[in-house]
Amino acid sequence: MSMQKITGRLAEFGASDLARAGGKGANLGELVRRDFPVPEGFVVTTDAYRALLAGTPLGRQLEQALEAGADGERIRRLFAATAMPVPVRDQIKAGYAELGGGPVAVRSSATVEDLPGAAFAGQQDTFLNIDGEDALLRAVADCWASLWTDRAIAYRKRQGVGEHGLALAVVVQRMVPADAAGVMFSANPVTGARDETVIDAAAGLGEAVVSGSVTPQHYVLDGAGRLRAAPDGPALLPPAQLRTLAALARRAQEHFGRPQDLEWARAGGRLYLLQARPMTALPPAPLRLHRIQRLVGPFLAEMFQQRPYPLDVSGWLEHGIGAMLRRMAGSVGVRFPPMAQLLPEEDGVVVRLVLPVPRPTLRVLGAPAAVARRARRYDPARWRQDPRFAAFEDAVRRLRSADVAALSWSGLLAQAQDCFAAMALISGLRVSYLPGSFVPQLKLRLLLLLLGLRRLAPALIAGAETRTSQANRALAELAALAGRDPVLRRAVESLEPAELLLRLEATPRFAGFNARFRDFLAEYGHRETVSVVLSSAPTWSDAPEVVLGLVKALLHGPPPAEEQTGTALRQLGAHPALRWGWLRRQVLDAAGRSKTGMGFREDTHFHATAVLPPLRHAYLEMGARLHAAGVLDAPGEVFHLRLGELAGVRPDGVGRLPAAEVERLRTAVRARAVRRRELAGVPLLDIAALTAGQDAAPHALVAGRGASRGTASGPVRVVLGPQEFGLLQPGEVLVCPYTNPSWTPLFQRAAAVVVDTGGIGSHAAIVAREYGIPAVMGTGGGTTLLTDGQRIIVDGTRGLVFKAGGER
Repeated sequence: MSMQKITGRLAEFGASDLARAGGKGANLGELVRRDFPVPEGFVVTTDAYRALLAGTPLGRQLEQALEAGADGERIRRLFAATAMPVPVRDQIKAGYAELGGGPVAVRSSATVEDLPGAAFAGQQDTFLNIDGEDALLRAVADCWASLWTDRAIAYRKRQGVGEHGLALAVVVQRMVPADAAGVMFSANPVTGARDETVIDAAAGLGEAVVSGSVTPQHYVLDGAGRLRAAPDGPALLPPAQLRTLAALARRAQEHFGRPQDLEWARAGGRLYLLQARPMTALPPAPLRLHRIQRLVGPFLAEMFQQRPYPLDVSGWLEHGIGAMLRRMAGSVGVRFPPMAQLLPEEDGVVVRLVLPVPRPTLRVLGAPAAVARRARRYDPARWRQDPRFAAFEDAVRRLRSADVAALSWSGLLAQAQDCFAAMALISGLRVSYLPGSFVPQLKLRLLLLLLGLRRLAPALIAGAETRTSQANRALAELAALAGRDPVLRRAVESLEPAELLLRLEATPRFAGFNARFRDFLAEYGHRETVSVVLSSAPTWSDAPEVVLGLVKALLHGPPPAEEQTGTALRQLGAHPALRWGWLRRQVLDAAGRSKTGMGFREDTHFHATAVLPPLRHAYLEMGARLHAAGVLDAPGEVFHLRLGELAGVRPDGVGRLPAAEVERLRTAVRARAVRRRELAGVPLLDIAALTAGQDAAPHALVAGRGASRGTASGPVRVVLGPQEFGLLQPGEVLVCPYTNPSWTPLFQRAAAVVVDTGGIGSHAAIVAREYGIPAVMGTGGGTTLLTDGQRIIVDGTRGLVFKAGGER
């Protein structure tokens, strides 16, 4: 049997040899080449694994087993029953002899492991203290078979890695007779601090630390090698060795360009590195926020509850929302940070939200005069008469009428650019009319401050007639219509929204309600379900089950309480100074203009979202075509690509792409999907950083910012997203991570609202004041600290939540 060389010493491999040496072999080879202290060894390359499949019946048997959906145990039995080809055996023996024989460590090294976002740690097997040729050959064969353990199969499935075409290399290293060993991280895996090295150590071999079978000694060192944390009692590692390990970790991080997870060992007073791989699930480094960032943080945190996709950032955020923010900031002489600074990426995926800091320019000196001019010229009460709004509505009608399936690829890209151009019209309106919205608010707050009634300001401003309030009333009417038909009412109450959608279409009795429901979607269906910053998330029209969940929540229960604006006006009118007519007119005029301004802000938000469905549909059409071309497994994966990458695609007349282009795009999508899954549990912004230093009552369960006055009690209902809208029952306290206008109908039945993010000017706070229910915003962790059914008291004045019946 003729065969190429299938083994090689570690130094023969490097980062470009992943396909032959696997992740572990390639990384160790890099370390050896850079003179790191790595035990001597060799790699049994993936060519040996492929020779096993090609030179025996195992290859055909494996394909048949995969097609039949066989489990891991059956596949491993096939491996156990197959003899290793003699040429493969001979070359492994030769490599072992060249190493000098004796005890060795035999480690699996898969081609899909130790990659950014997917370490595959512990998924394949490692064997220690293997001594002798026969034992080594058995260990190598067992490593190959471990590619098919149930845990490895499950892990690959979770990471989106297919089962066909896999291969495994094996690293054979001289066994280090360790008297101490463990793991270390070149960044703190818990806090994300990049200036700390974390070392865990235990006596003996490091496998005990890796497996978790012992509690190791724990050390934390700063960037200068100084101890920040050390174990109690005698230390296994003296300070000099700790500093040496930390220096090795920093060197490895510098070489590989990212934080590293390393295994190490000590033998005879000498330190060795046994393994290096990229750290996974590493949270962003802690932020130190100053006062301005804390001020804007709640509002941005409310918008960025979900991680934007690359297409969100490079498309809608860069050319839509981001362009609007840059334009608005520039109108007052302030620079808004670029999107790459606001939403930094690693491996093509957003890792965190960095709260912006205003960067004034010389133009800021003229901002007061410019704002005053715009406030005089542009009256928010008449913004709909502005020709730019008519142009926006015409643009939206054209965008909605486009048949995206009939557009060419360049036509789809042009459709996206037209969406951004339409958004620019709303941006222009906001630049012009927002001064006329905010100047009256400043005047009102100043007057109320002089009157000693500062706390009335939020309630006086709330309650404007807006498209959102109209949508809420329309939803309530849909719920009332459903409630009048006992059969339909039972269907709404008992069926899941997806099943209810089908029933509405198929049941003649429900035709009247279904027609009204479809009219509602036609009028309001462009509302976002998650956030206005995401083009990847469906709107109401694309996720009508969300709307049915709202209908279910509104189906029964008491009418909303008296809105707070009326109460605040009565308190204001009772002030003795308001007997002076001129002052009374000034205060009421400022309150009225402020309310109109808030309506303008809300309505321009509402209309801006009309751009999202045509933009999203153009993206998904591109996704469908890339799916047909073999780039994507599903059209929705298009959001893993950047707009520039889509613009660079050049399909031929029948939608085909060159094979190299297909593989390049497909690889990018897979890698970003893995990295995104890795970051699933890492928030974009640590909400605790926004609330750090806040004084809380000693007996409060949760503390935040009081955003709507009063107190109310009731059982907790945690609602984590739109898919759970139907869970809220009348009289329950709505506890949620964030809100946007899609959530506000729920406030008609909630006794109070407790939100992880947001401030007194957020949608949740405004609507809570309109409905007269207490609201506490910016709690940071109410959804995790409070549980369903727990009876609580919400104090919306002080921003505190207590256990019902507890001390207050």
